[in-house]
Amino acid sequence: MRWPYHFGCPGGDHLSRQLALTVDRESRLPLAVQVRNALRGLVENGTLWPGTRIPSSRQLALDIGVSRSVVVEAYEQLSAEGYLETKRGSGTTIAARAQSDEGAASTLVPPDPEPVPEAMWDLRTGTSNVVDFPRQEWIRCVAAVVNDAGRQELSYSAPAGVLLTRRVLVGYLGRVRGVRSRPEDLMVTAGFAQGLALTCKVLLDRGHTTLGVEDPGHPGEREFITSSGLRPVGIPVDEDGLRVDLLEESDVRAVLITPANQFPTGARLSQARRERLITWAREVDGYVLEDDFDSAFVQRIDQLPSLQSLAPDRVVYAGSASKTLAPALRLGWLAAPSELMASIEHVRAGWDIGCSGLEQLAFTRFIDTGALDRHQRKLRAEFHRRRQVLRRQTESWLPGTHLIGRGGGLQAYLQLPPHLDEQALVRAARHRSVLVRGGHFYTLTDTSRPPALVISYATVNSAGLAKSLMAIGSAYRQLGGLT
Repeated sequence: MRWPYHFGCPGGDHLSRQLALTVDRESRLPLAVQVRNALRGLVENGTLWPGTRIPSSRQLALDIGVSRSVVVEAYEQLSAEGYLETKRGSGTTIAARAQSDEGAASTLVPPDPEPVPEAMWDLRTGTSNVVDFPRQEWIRCVAAVVNDAGRQELSYSAPAGVLLTRRVLVGYLGRVRGVRSRPEDLMVTAGFAQGLALTCKVLLDRGHTTLGVEDPGHPGEREFITSSGLRPVGIPVDEDGLRVDLLEESDVRAVLITPANQFPTGARLSQARRERLITWAREVDGYVLEDDFDSAFVQRIDQLPSLQSLAPDRVVYAGSASKTLAPALRLGWLAAPSELMASIEHVRAGWDIGCSGLEQLAFTRFIDTGALDRHQRKLRAEFHRRRQVLRRQTESWLPGTHLIGRGGGLQAYLQLPPHLDEQALVRAARHRSVLVRGGHFYTLTDTSRPPALVISYATVNSAGLAKSLMAIGSAYRQLGGLT
């Protein structure tokens, strides 16, 4: 049953149309998550403009028939993410930076009514470094592909992907990540999300009802898994990665992990746990889904081969160009066991007829010419510099904190002193023009973890990172951080 809630903006200064916010009581998603997602969607699609006043938590809870705590939780999370701001006497409004923080807005959306502050840093995860996208090299690859394209290249490609692209990807992934696969066992997907959706559907068809996930982990992936019909089961993570012993005690037969650089803690799955995980998968006749999202930015000296290289018959390897090039390309890949890939292809055939063949061929050429290796080497060096800035700044401005993990990747997990109020620090940082998320944003059930900040440096250069950490440090000291 759905409960609609319609409201307008009195006076029409910012909004003259009616809006609807609904919750679905039959959904598996918690009500607070539904309210949060609905409001976030209205902001991101331009329906709610910056400055628009929204109902109080009490009023909205009353109108949609939920507990006030449900709305309070949603509002607090959206405030921490930079979508909402609350001022005494003015109520809750859409934040001035809400639309621009989340990416390019539609051209149909008017510009922000207020100037965007210059001193604003977004340290939230989920972003990619698109500023350094290698435009000229990509243009040359696209031009070459278009110039050489014949009737076959301009026609529909196989749903699993252009054969040449799959051949080149198999060779590339084998070279840089040790992936053991064949072109017929690799599929080109529309990013990682489609690969996850296809795999979840196949697992569901095979009788799975649950999917293990790392805790802490990616909240968006957990919601995605829930919407696919599976129930995510949190498996705690420590300094050696996923707690395989606790996975063995659960009733799941498939698990999604980030072994190369655990998101968000940066832990690496130890060799002993890798072997134990593979043993578990064979014993339960299950699968491991390996999300290799940012291994390209882990220092080579710290890298282990892909988990898939240990057991191609039990590991589904997934990656994409979203973090290494740009999300707009919508290029991803799955390398799966042969018998599983057959089922994945069957599901894919009912969904779409594949990704753009020209984009795949341009990416193929980009790999073949060495452009991808050069670009990743450049970004890896840049992100290493930013990580060093982060380490120095936290030592100076946030004494008593501890960086978890061995380094590398696109984000850092900063453990705070046990007495510090994590959400208070997140709010105080935002008042100083810094958007950052606390560690508990990423947890599912493991609430025993100490307070933390998860700091992404994917889109903030070294100078901006230094300034933003100084601002966080000021808030940290004010809240009683160690000096």
